[in-house]
Amino acid sequence: MRIRPKVLVDIVTPKKTTSFSALESRLNLSFKPLKKGFSLGNTRIFLVAGAVAITLGFGSVFAPTVDIKAQTINSASEKQALESQLQDLESQIAEYERTVSEYQKQGSTLKGEINRLLAKIGQANLQVKAINLNLVKLDGDIKTTTQKISAAESQMEQKKQFIASALRDIDKSENQNLLEVLVSNPSLSDFFGNVNNILIIQNNLQENLRSLEDLRINYLDEKEQLGLQKTDAQNLKAYQEAQRVAIENLKKDKDNILKVTKGKESEYQKILTKTKATAAEIRSRLFHLLGGGEMTFQQAYEYASSAERATGIRAALLLAVLDQESALGKNVGRCDYQTAMHPKRDIPAFLEIIDMLGLQGDLAAGKIKVSCPIVSDGAYGGAMGPSQFIPSTWKMYMARISEVTGVKTANPWNNRDAFVATALYLKDAYSSSDCVNYGAKNKTIAPEQMLKERCAAAKYYAGSRWYTYRFAYGEPVIDRAAKFDADIAVLNGQTANR
Repeated sequence: MRIRPKVLVDIVTPKKTTSFSALESRLNLSFKPLKKGFSLGNTRIFLVAGAVAITLGFGSVFAPTVDIKAQTINSASEKQALESQLQDLESQIAEYERTVSEYQKQGSTLKGEINRLLAKIGQANLQVKAINLNLVKLDGDIKTTTQKISAAESQMEQKKQFIASALRDIDKSENQNLLEVLVSNPSLSDFFGNVNNILIIQNNLQENLRSLEDLRINYLDEKEQLGLQKTDAQNLKAYQEAQRVAIENLKKDKDNILKVTKGKESEYQKILTKTKATAAEIRSRLFHLLGGGEMTFQQAYEYASSAERATGIRAALLLAVLDQESALGKNVGRCDYQTAMHPKRDIPAFLEIIDMLGLQGDLAAGKIKVSCPIVSDGAYGGAMGPSQFIPSTWKMYMARISEVTGVKTANPWNNRDAFVATALYLKDAYSSSDCVNYGAKNKTIAPEQMLKERCAAAKYYAGSRWYTYRFAYGEPVIDRAAKFDADIAVLNGQTANR
């Protein structure tokens, strides 16, 4: 299964301070206009026959625009019906979630554990149904984006044809000498009229070249959006399959517990005692980082605790986000920045970061690698280090990271800096209007803090597309955070309920 890391891909926006806006059109033209000067003393003069001027339109040579809105696949009523079904399922899922939470609060008893497992099974079954609806919605989005790409390709091709035709005619006119010009224009008014025509056509050429560049940039953005949508669909299908496996495992766990304990609470407590990890075992356990590399759990916890004191993001949540097993199939990759990154959004920022860190030698030697793109889908990679920030997003956070760590230049490949960066991002996400509203809207059926943390984790993974991943990524992170909380409690000599 081919799944790419998408962490922070669509975060950066040059016009807003928030980190969670969707991708906007990005334009950075480097355009040299055609010469417009004319000199009667030159032996060559730009001249285009009236037929060419008529062909190009004399005021506009833009290709016709395709109406994309009229070509959407799903009608408004169909989309509204899908949303209504999704909301109904989410309400039922939340009810199961509240049941699970209540049983966890009651402590570790045999009856509580069996009821918790049954509630988890019911919840997982509903999530599989919700994913089916999300996939239907994504399919419509993919078709719409594909149509936009096709329309952009058609527009670009038409503009290229117009421009090529105009340039051929201008080149032909350049080869006329002064005598030919005078012969073909017996009156001065005809001559200057044609001069005016060529000025108009040159302006149209420049406008078309600019428009073509705009189309090209928007085309690349639509291709990236399509790649993200396709990857979203792949990830949801993978999560759906994982949920089916999880349902079977939950059923087996329930049956196994009942078989081993024979329904006796005392036997269940004996099992719990045997399976509890010691503090020494937890400290020495290896912690595998999202962006590659590993350390002991004790080291990871120390980094996370330091970041928690600085940002208020709890250590367990931070560990769950940075844990490789919470990555939903991400592939860090081993790619060079030239082939992986967005050319305008990320490559300049990446080279600036390299210069500030004095890593030009390592880059030239091929020692610095970033996450790989999915070329066939048009989706960019370029994520760096343990926290998997893309360069443009890392640059946004560098000053704030330095305020916490005290280092002059934050390094995305440094573990301490990466932990702080992730904590800062989660803090911003947790406090964003999206997560605050999500928590407030659903707080009657689930703890508000947990909802906001789920939202923040999903934003860390998918940015503005977080709502698609609130269960597929956000909930597994929250589950892992609960397990890390139990481990941390053991380290701190406290009693923990898993």
